[in-house]
Amino acid sequence: MFSLSMTVQPQVTLPLSHLINVLHSMKSSVGGSSATCKSRKHKEHASGSELHRTEPMWNMRELGLSDLGAQQLDELVNSVLPHLSPQETPLPLGGQTAWHASHLSTHSFFFNKHGFSCGAMPMSYSRQHPSPLQSVCTELQHWPVWVPSRGFKTLKSKTRRLQSSPNRPLESEGFTPSFMKDFLTRDKRVEVESLDSLMKMKSIADGQQYSYQRGFAEGFLKAQVLTQHTQDTLRRSRLILLVLFLVGLYGIAKTPFISGLDSAVDPVQMKNVTFEHVKGIEEAKNELQEVVEFLKNPKKFTVLGGKLPKGVLLVGPPGTGKTLLARAVAGEADVPFYYASGSEFDEMFVGVGASRIRNLFKEAKANAPCVVFIDELDSVGGKRIESPMHPYSRQTINQLLAEMDGFKPNEGVIIIGATNFPEALDNALIRPGRFDMQVTVPKPDVKGRTEILNWYLKKIKIDPAIEANIIARGTVGFSGADLENLVNQAALKAAVDGKDMVTLKELEFAKDKILMGPERRSAEIDEKNKTITAYHESGHAIVAYYTKDAMPINKATIMPRGPSLGHVSMLPENDRWSETRSQLLAQMDVSMGGRVAEEIIFGHEYITTGASSDFDSATKIAKMMVTKFGMCEKLGVMTYTDMTAQSPETQAAVEHEVRVLLKDSYERAKVLLKTHSKEHKNLADALLMYETLDAKEIKLVLEGKALEAS
Repeated sequence: MFSLSMTVQPQVTLPLSHLINVLHSMKSSVGGSSATCKSRKHKEHASGSELHRTEPMWNMRELGLSDLGAQQLDELVNSVLPHLSPQETPLPLGGQTAWHASHLSTHSFFFNKHGFSCGAMPMSYSRQHPSPLQSVCTELQHWPVWVPSRGFKTLKSKTRRLQSSPNRPLESEGFTPSFMKDFLTRDKRVEVESLDSLMKMKSIADGQQYSYQRGFAEGFLKAQVLTQHTQDTLRRSRLILLVLFLVGLYGIAKTPFISGLDSAVDPVQMKNVTFEHVKGIEEAKNELQEVVEFLKNPKKFTVLGGKLPKGVLLVGPPGTGKTLLARAVAGEADVPFYYASGSEFDEMFVGVGASRIRNLFKEAKANAPCVVFIDELDSVGGKRIESPMHPYSRQTINQLLAEMDGFKPNEGVIIIGATNFPEALDNALIRPGRFDMQVTVPKPDVKGRTEILNWYLKKIKIDPAIEANIIARGTVGFSGADLENLVNQAALKAAVDGKDMVTLKELEFAKDKILMGPERRSAEIDEKNKTITAYHESGHAIVAYYTKDAMPINKATIMPRGPSLGHVSMLPENDRWSETRSQLLAQMDVSMGGRVAEEIIFGHEYITTGASSDFDSATKIAKMMVTKFGMCEKLGVMTYTDMTAQSPETQAAVEHEVRVLLKDSYERAKVLLKTHSKEHKNLADALLMYETLDAKEIKLVLEGKALEAS
């Protein structure tokens, strides 16, 4: 399309045909700012065919030229319209302009494409010489091709707007191009109204002008303050958002998913923890003493050709002091101590656990000799399995195996691992060369419990008359952590009672609370149930007191604790590493004493369910005597670990022998209680009166002596 670029403003072009049409029409109607140029129809006759063509016309208001005068318009037209020579000027058709807008659509597609109608030589404004196709078409008499003609008409957007809203004035629909509007109004300035002109326009009285001015000033000042406050708030909000954004970026950069490696691991110096702080596990301390010597003086062992151990595995139940032992090793050797938990290497991102292990050992090698302690080793060093759910679960343990005994040496780094489940560890982890030593940390015996109790009792205010060995004898199976909790519970009880020191009574209270639960003093028990409970517990105490191989009595009470309404505690003199047949039978007899007492005192029809736990313990002892301990004459010394794999005859024989043992135990307890019925009644009455009796008080009652009221 041929167009003329008129540089009114930068980068603005106007089609030449539009501008020429407007300028011609304006030149003929100068001074009429609202005059419009209607559409003109061009009729061309070529070989009997008629061409109808409508060109869009623009008015002066649409071009933003309504403010131009006649002289200015003439100058603009003469400067824009080109001056053609007579040879170049084409002849007008019907008084119409010779300029052709080639982009306008005609009556057929053929005319749009070739510039003439079929079968005739058209008048073309764009060609001076006919084309070969025009010559051929002129010589032909007819055109044997149907030429599709357009069969639709469209309205201009302005016409549609006028039809949709006929009541709207024409001036409101005028559209001034942006380049013309800016060009014509660039010298105009917005007139600012003054306060005086506003008051005159509002017709404000003289008496109210001062109030009007004052209100205007106050409103202006308040608006200024509000605007300043809004800007300050927005500025602070932007600052806060910027800080949060930077913090978020820093946090993302520190995540394992982005960085892949953790920050440097800082070692801990354990100078304040030595083997003096470890009590009750002397054998484990002795074995770890060798590791301390390795760390202190490695040349003492390497001069003979030996190698430093790679790792030590501490195995034992919870609370026995495995972590304390590892800290004591580092404290005794005065070397850096690196602590890590097995769960720290278990992450949701692939490769993070392995990278943390590499980072840990990298830091440890740089500070060798040192101790690396991995607690709960089974969570990271468990057996490797093929799992489609966790295809990368083995990367962490593989990295740990490579660091402990791989191609790169790690001399001077001692790895100490602790676990409660050594059977769950991978076999490659516990082989020699990785964990060379395996140290068992068992629960303390009576001697160890006494040492542990004395250690913790030194930290609180206690009665000098307390004997730790008495508490230690009654805490069979307690670990070091359990004993620490016992002493702490006793101190809390003394504080609640308002005492200035901890006595043996508070220690016994704490022991019973840990073993059987807290007292239920709020439980309302009627006299009948109290009486049954008193005779039941007295039956246990009488059988235990008069049976030769039974454990000594520690205490009897009818105070409800946990699920039980009362209990009798036994206090062994020493830890029993093995038990004889008579001791096992004595335990069964003591268990039967409660039910036998109910039957003798209240009759067979009034026995209760309180003996269910007693029967459970007696039945377990009888079964182990028959199936595991070989203490049955008829079945011999054969063991029967899996009863389901035995023949029906064997199962029946085992069941029969268990029944015989239980029946004999029941009869022995019945004979003993009938023999000591008087002592039985006196002890039950004492329990009903005092609720709780210790070993000395029980002995006084059974000997027929009176108790002092407390």
